[in-house]
Amino acid sequence: MSEESIAEVFARLAVELHDVDGLEETIEAVVEFACQAVGCDHAAAALIGTDGHAEVLAMTNPKLSELFRVQFESGEGPVMTAIRTGEAVSIPQVDAETRWSPSWMKQIAALGIQSALHLPLLVSGRPGAVLSFYREESGGFDEGDIAVAHILARHATVAVGTALRDENLSRAVDARKLIGQAMGILMERYGLDGDRAFEVLKRYSQDNNRKLRDVAQELIDTRRLPGSRVLDQ
Repeated sequence: MSEESIAEVFARLAVELHDVDGLEETIEAVVEFACQAVGCDHAAAALIGTDGHAEVLAMTNPKLSELFRVQFESGEGPVMTAIRTGEAVSIPQVDAETRWSPSWMKQIAALGIQSALHLPLLVSGRPGAVLSFYREESGGFDEGDIAVAHILARHATVAVGTALRDENLSRAVDARKLIGQAMGILMERYGLDGDRAFEVLKRYSQDNNRKLRDVAQELIDTRRLPGSRVLDQ
């Protein structure tokens, strides 16, 4: 791909990432551009949370899902290596690889993939996601391909970080609304002021080891605090 074509691709990507809403939509836009920008046959992106929960957020080939699942469950494979080391993992020839188990090699070869490149993405200052590129021919990715992939990864890192912050902010706003609504129910039912109603919710949250927003949601849905009688009775 010429320098002019690459510039056009990234210009379109920047515009599209600005227009999309939500984490999954952002990742899908990045993955769709990956094949064109890097010149690969398949691409995928996965997110690994601080609690260890991992999921594939987007992929151009649904058959990649099983490949990721096995690596997530075993904790072994190039995706997990990229996350743990925070460094790019290049696989120029699948059938010559010895870094991971033979079962991984057979599984990826069965998909017709002969070379791959995995780039970690920083999430909240740590390697928490990975952008993967796959080719159905051996030989791997040359320096130009890798340079373009790194540029795409930087775009993805910024876009994912922004999407996650927006998502967390949205959840925080929703939580405040739920808690406010639950407080209103307690204030009306028992004649409590705002401070007292909040203390009641907080006490039930602590006593039942549940998040405050979950206690509020249960009160709204059932008219009942955890372990208490129905409020309207």
